[in-house]
Amino acid sequence: MADPSKITDHELSEEELRHIVAEADTGGRRPTGFAAKLLIAVALCWSLFQLWIASPLAFSLGFGVFNDTEARSIHLAFATFLAFAAYPASKRSPRDYVPVHDWLLALAASFCAGYLFLFYDSLSTRPGLPTTPDLVAAALGIVLLLEAARRALGMPMVILAVVFLVYVFFGPYMPDMIAHRGASLNKGMSHMWLGTEGVFGVAVGVSAGFIFLFVLFGALLETAGAGNYFIKSAIALLGHLRGGPAKAAVVASASTGLISGSSIANVVTTGTFTIPLIKKVGYRPDKAAAVEVASSVNGQLMPPVMGAAAFLMVEYVGIPYTQVLKHAIVPALISYIALFYIVHLEAMKADLQGLPRREELLLRNVVVSTTLTISGLVILAAIVYWGFGWIKDVAGDASMLIVGPLLLAGYVAVVRYSARFPELHMEDPNAPIEYLPEIGPTLKSGLHFLLPVAALIWNLMVEQLSPALSAFWATMFLIFILVTQRPLFAFFRGSGEYAHWLREGFDDLFGGLVTGARNMIAIAIATATAGIIVGTVTLTGIGLVMTELVEVLSGGNLMVMLVLVALICLILGMGLPTTANYIVVSTLMAPVIVELGAQNGLLVPLIAVHLFVFYFGLMADVTPPVGLASYAAAGIANSDPIRTGFTAFGYSARTAILPFMFIFNTELLLIGIDSIAHLCLTIFVATIASMCFAAATQGWFVTRNRWYEAALLLLITFSLFRPGFWMDQLHPPFEQVPPSELTRLVETAPPNANLRIWVEGISIEGREISKGVLLPLGEPAPSATERLAQAGVGVMAFGGQVQVSTVRFGSRAARLGLEQGLTISAIELPVADRPSKDWIYIPAFALLALVWWTQRRRRGAAPAKAASRRAD
Repeated sequence: MADPSKITDHELSEEELRHIVAEADTGGRRPTGFAAKLLIAVALCWSLFQLWIASPLAFSLGFGVFNDTEARSIHLAFATFLAFAAYPASKRSPRDYVPVHDWLLALAASFCAGYLFLFYDSLSTRPGLPTTPDLVAAALGIVLLLEAARRALGMPMVILAVVFLVYVFFGPYMPDMIAHRGASLNKGMSHMWLGTEGVFGVAVGVSAGFIFLFVLFGALLETAGAGNYFIKSAIALLGHLRGGPAKAAVVASASTGLISGSSIANVVTTGTFTIPLIKKVGYRPDKAAAVEVASSVNGQLMPPVMGAAAFLMVEYVGIPYTQVLKHAIVPALISYIALFYIVHLEAMKADLQGLPRREELLLRNVVVSTTLTISGLVILAAIVYWGFGWIKDVAGDASMLIVGPLLLAGYVAVVRYSARFPELHMEDPNAPIEYLPEIGPTLKSGLHFLLPVAALIWNLMVEQLSPALSAFWATMFLIFILVTQRPLFAFFRGSGEYAHWLREGFDDLFGGLVTGARNMIAIAIATATAGIIVGTVTLTGIGLVMTELVEVLSGGNLMVMLVLVALICLILGMGLPTTANYIVVSTLMAPVIVELGAQNGLLVPLIAVHLFVFYFGLMADVTPPVGLASYAAAGIANSDPIRTGFTAFGYSARTAILPFMFIFNTELLLIGIDSIAHLCLTIFVATIASMCFAAATQGWFVTRNRWYEAALLLLITFSLFRPGFWMDQLHPPFEQVPPSELTRLVETAPPNANLRIWVEGISIEGREISKGVLLPLGEPAPSATERLAQAGVGVMAFGGQVQVSTVRFGSRAARLGLEQGLTISAIELPVADRPSKDWIYIPAFALLALVWWTQRRRRGAAPAKAASRRAD
């Protein structure tokens, strides 16, 4: 990876920016001749292999069908080969050819990674009994994987993995608190490399099964021209507002974040155009760069990709992919709206204006355009789900036979309509701009780019296909668009040369497939290397040690515990790409919150815990001195990279408070929402709360804040985000009922309800347990026994007591820490006659109105005082 310490505060050229992205994402080596052709061929074969194993065709023909372990092995074999071939060993290594020793390392690493596939039948007959060749392949594979990680990801990931490997083999020599028996070479290598608990575990499985297809989808969409379309559309819609280019950068980064798994690539893609424009309207260089950094990193929070973490959450939390998207969408939107507001406040403080436009823009058009750009994905999803979802209800399994031709006809119609308008080109942002692009022609010129996203939404939400199959069909449609869009535009514009434009389309497809594979190298290596940490946790039980450590340091205080976990996530996440970041923090820190929270009465759904650690792990991407995105943006803005990093971290503070809020108020994750009115109220209040926090931390609301006004704004923020805290002081939220009521409560609970139960007893490790569990009940079932079985737990009643009789391995009950033999001591139900916590909103909004009125008066009085002084 590029060394941030070598990037100074000078403006980077376009070639230097491409180099930063290549070093971080695709590999900095660009050989010529045979080596270049071989690299392209291997990358192309990787993309085609991933499309093949995702397609239904393999199963229909009975040819080329691989089980999960074989697919993971081949996936990592491709990744390690390309890592050694595409990423130079050091700064002095050649970039224009691949040295012989790197070819040898690439072949050796690929063989070791493919060992499970090549000798799968032999290995399956002797699990846990490795031969000498097995051990040699495993040990060499670990070493080569770490070297590939060093090249593709940098030293932080390697150091972390090495520390955990040392812990595995030198457990007896560790301090008493973290000591364990240690593992032999046979046991360690079998666990880490020759099975599916370590390197080839869930993380690589998700990388091979889901992540590759979505990264490929994003690469093809970018190749088609969608990135340029999103940027120009955002500039056209918002460039005229106060600080307009900065607001457009926020929206453009949110849009490209939908299709990008890399915050660095997002910075360079959108920042090259937006940062000079942001500076042009008057923003300080470090603030211009920081806006782009904060919005690009936030792209990793935005569904549907979330830096590939969304697919890992499916496996780690045990809920459907659509549920992950539902829970993640509101915090992501709130975070972007707050950043949009921060940009507005900065413009207000400096009295900045926007860029001029030719046509007159009515106020209603401003409101509509802003709403569409900020909430575009939600609106598109709603149109697909409610506008066309009835087709599924009417046609059933035959709906695809109706929707497919409709989508095809819609594509041709949209291209015909878009062909009336000029093709979009990315202008030089440093050139003087007299007027902004016109809104209508800009938006209408690329409407067909929304169709593959609509197809993806249809597959996920209406057809409810798996994420892999949804991405496969959306990608196939996108491939069709990529090949045909140029000839179709030529046909409708009457420009001819259809064969030439068809060749151009196939060239775009070829380039997109290769780029998608190269974009996946670092992600695949990251998931495999993070598997070492996951394997260490499952082999040594260090997760329990982390829980005890945080418990000792926090002294049992719930808020101190959450702050400690947040800080540890920040430290663990420094220098790690998003995917590896989430694997590490979720493996080590999510169980800490679950266990210690359960002991202290903090019972929250598992998805809230995983989003908490994910947000703080991701905050490390912004934190100086590691955040490479800050260095790239600083190079574009010609600003100091450290100052840019700290400014971006300040802008990202509004993201840092969200995890604390949705841990205590899970309505922000759309959990417990029972009506459309409730949903609208939740989103409205949360948005106002995030804007109040932005106003408090930026020192400006209507005018500059006084210290007590900032304090009041923070109090309002807390009250709006967590109204239950104040109501809990006035009225207890829960009442206990005896365990004997369990059967009745389970049978009568509404769909997807959670039941608060308290358990006690002796754990498998011999520890005394007394904690709460928020047990997910899922859909109703004919009996309480069957409904509990859906969550993975069985119970047995005797003598007025209820005991946990079975816990299914890997179930949601097991993830929550339920164990066989524990006794259910109590069940908690919400108090029926408790006043709604929403009443707290009234005094909170009254206080906000008072602050607004006070500042409004002060702002109005300022010009009068100034005029009076001039008169004197």
